[in-house]
Parts: sequence; structure tokens; C-alpha cells
Amino acid sequence: MSAHRPRKLMIMRHAKSAWPLGVEDHERPLAQRGHNEAPMVGRWMAKHHHVPDFILCSSALRTRQTCTWVCSELGDKAPTPMLSDALYDATATQVLSEINQLPDTITSLLVISHMPAVQDLAMRLASVESDEEAVMNMASHYPTSGLTVLEHGKSWAELDGRDAKVTAFIVKR
Repeated sequence: MSAHRPRKLMIMRHAKSAWPLGVEDHERPLAQRGHNEAPMVGRWMAKHHHVPDFILCSSALRTRQTCTWVCSELGDKAPTPMLSDALYDATATQVLSEINQLPDTITSLLVISHMPAVQDLAMRLASVESDEEAVMNMASHYPTSGLTVLEHGKSWAELDGRDAKVTAFIVKR
């Protein structure tokens, strides 16, 4: 690792969404279970001192609603999220490209996006120093509201693959 300050990356899958008839995918809202799940993740983040100083969120309604619930639990410490059309229907490589463009003044980042990109990106970044149980759990099943916490010592621009340590994989139901 380089001499950069340690950074934290949190990758979250949106909470459980509904499938209302006649609604385009981008505009699908959270289901009641999603409205219940998302605040639990925010409370866990606050309790365990995983408060981001920047949030990058897909522009889809279900991710925006997830973000709103998480931020409500983080309270005054929650940053204003940046919505990104590029994170909707993105691949892990496309999500990583968005992360790579962020300034190094950010030390703690939360990304809220969709499957399969969230799982693929977390697996791509997981270093050999990662918590083995957390990696095995996220490899086998990355449910709605799943949250991977990773740490790395590189700049955001240098983050690429197998260079971030997974410290936790959280599932709230």
C-alpha cells in the first residue's frame, strides 16, 4: 500500500424493492420490507462508526429511498448524497470508474447501487487480508440491504482489484 491515508469504502445494495405493475424499473419504489431494512443499516453504521463523508448513490428511486433511510439514521453527520445515473444498470467496472474519479479528500465513501455490480465490485476489490467469513458470505449471497465494509490505503484513482481489505459484511433483516 502507498503512503495515502487509510480510506474506507462501503458498498451497499439497495433495500428490498417492490414490483408495481406499469412502473419502469428505474422508478420502482421500496417494498415495505425495504422501508424496514434500510434504517437498520443506517443505525448499524452509526453505532459502529462507519459514517461516510461522501455518498455516491444510483439515481434509481429504490436506491434514493434506501439512501434517505440510511441518512436519516446517520442524522446530522450524513453528507448530502451525489446521485449518479451512471450507477444505474452499471457493471462493477463502471461503478469502480465512478469511484476512481473521486477526490482524495474523501476518506470514507458509501456507494449505494444494484446487483450484480455491488457483489462483483466487492469481490473484485477483496484482498487476501480480508475477513474470510465475510468474503465467503458475500460471495454466496448478497441480499438487499447487504453492506460490505472495506479499507484500503490507496488513492481512489489507484483502487483496482484485490487491494482493499474486507472488514465486515452486514445483512440486516
